[in-house]
Amino acid sequence: MTSTEDSEAKHIVIAEPDRHQLQEIQRILSGNGITNLHTATDGAELRHLLKQFQEKFDHLGLLILNVALPDCPVVELCQSLASEDSDFRVPIIVLVDPKTADDAVAAELDSLRGCGVIRVERPLQPLQPPWFLPLIELALVLKQERDRTRIQQERTLTELAEHKILEARLKYLVLHDELTGVGNRRSLEQTLQLAIHHCQAYKQESALLYIDIDRFNVINDLEGHDTGDRLLVELVNLIRQTLSGKNIVARIGADEFCLFLPQADRERALQVAEAIRTAVNEFRFLTANDCYHISISIGITLLTPARHIHHPNELIAEAHQACFIAKTHGRNLVNLYDPKDMAATHFNDVRWVPKLREALKEGLFFLVFQPVVRLNDGLVSHYEVLLRMRDAEGQTYTPDVFIPVAERMGLIHSIDMWVIDHVIDFLATLPHDQAHLTLTVNLSGHAFHNSQLLPFLEDKLQTSWVSPKRLIFEITETAAIANFAQTRAMIAKLHALGCSFALDDFGTGFNSFEYLKNIPVDYIKIDGQFVQNLSDDATDRVLVRAMVEIAHTLGKKVIAEYVESTEVLQLLDRMGVDYVQGFLLGKPQTELLPCNIFPLDRLKSHENNPPLFHQ
Repeated sequence: MTSTEDSEAKHIVIAEPDRHQLQEIQRILSGNGITNLHTATDGAELRHLLKQFQEKFDHLGLLILNVALPDCPVVELCQSLASEDSDFRVPIIVLVDPKTADDAVAAELDSLRGCGVIRVERPLQPLQPPWFLPLIELALVLKQERDRTRIQQERTLTELAEHKILEARLKYLVLHDELTGVGNRRSLEQTLQLAIHHCQAYKQESALLYIDIDRFNVINDLEGHDTGDRLLVELVNLIRQTLSGKNIVARIGADEFCLFLPQADRERALQVAEAIRTAVNEFRFLTANDCYHISISIGITLLTPARHIHHPNELIAEAHQACFIAKTHGRNLVNLYDPKDMAATHFNDVRWVPKLREALKEGLFFLVFQPVVRLNDGLVSHYEVLLRMRDAEGQTYTPDVFIPVAERMGLIHSIDMWVIDHVIDFLATLPHDQAHLTLTVNLSGHAFHNSQLLPFLEDKLQTSWVSPKRLIFEITETAAIANFAQTRAMIAKLHALGCSFALDDFGTGFNSFEYLKNIPVDYIKIDGQFVQNLSDDATDRVLVRAMVEIAHTLGKKVIAEYVESTEVLQLLDRMGVDYVQGFLLGKPQTELLPCNIFPLDRLKSHENNPPLFHQ
């Protein structure tokens, strides 16, 4: 008999009252390389042995048991050890003397053959039966297979549990803000949609409050984002303590919240808003070095049967407008929505339009570049192109300030094409040693409706001699889903040109994985909310690992953005992320990095995240 390593590692218990027969079995087994043997001559010794294996039952490979073992109900023991519910599930060879065998006992033992109980006639001497050793080896193999099956079942159950946790987490994130635990914009819209129906069908009044923290960015800038996050959590708790009854709180912006008051009239809404404003005004926010006075501005809009509201966004916009007016009137105020105040928003848009047109005409837009580094070798494979605008006074604006205005006022297509034009010009001017670099261009959600964009891109590539393989177009998951058919069509056309495509902010939608199967992108960028706290949040690690595995299964490369610490970088490396991007590797700059290889080994060796290049 040739014993495998697994067979040698398994322990065999021999329970035989006949010491001569016991020695004969030991001799046969040890003579064939099986040395992990344990013996018992009665039921008490056997129970003691089995108790020792209770914590490490997978080490027990076989039990050889005499049916006549004193003080031992053999049939009951076999039924217990070989059952599906037993932790042992160990094969058992039962030695039966044919001269004294009980037919009923033999029949019961034979009924357990399917569970790994084998009845064998004894004695085994004077000669070793030719079938005995193969029977031992078969029993050990059976035990190994049972252990493998059990391990696989446990692994499957663990994977199912992790999948359920992931699914529950995604379902939670669909309707909740991760930081504060209150609802998000989607959950608010669902609540408002139901309220609109109740208002129309049952004449139920309600109110929506829009709450904006005054000068929140000051605390964020002075104390850091962690302190800012703590302030948000404390204010949410304070608002909840001030409220009574069933009210819905939702976070819809960095420092903006909405509060829905069901069955509330004008007087009730003003009363609740003033109570919240007063409570926050009396609140003092303590940090390590300072004590801050916090105030909020609140806008209110009413949902009444006399009004014709069709979509939740109408109510949110009205409450937002009322809040905006409260802030323009000095902050720390409550303001009720008035349709006449809509002129303020229109005035703001009208004021921005000349600025945007001037920026397009006078070249006040400019590009900055943030490196994207390949994790396996540190190659700066490409840069994400980000847009900035500088006004006549020299003040710089980020896209979140002027892009919404451009979208509302019909200037977004011109800005999209300006970006593409200047990105390709920039690629054309790069030296030969940077000819491998690729640039990622962010497209607005409106780009798919621009029939001129694709012909413009084709002409520009032909006249500039820039390879289309050096362009990666990027769109957010939200915009892609909102324009699903147009997204697929545009990606197909860009692929036909030779360009690549990336899906940004991946994971923010509940159906992210489902859409990923049907959107033929080349890259996915994991949303920063899952990456920033990766080293501290076990749930985020499960989510990111699942995103990486699924993306790789579908043949897509994975980019993780918002990488700000070496701990997060190392975790992403172990998870198999392909590319990383974030302030740890480089902030958006007007110039590219001075080298094409990023020294990741040096970065990982530092604990304080020192900058490797001057930025």
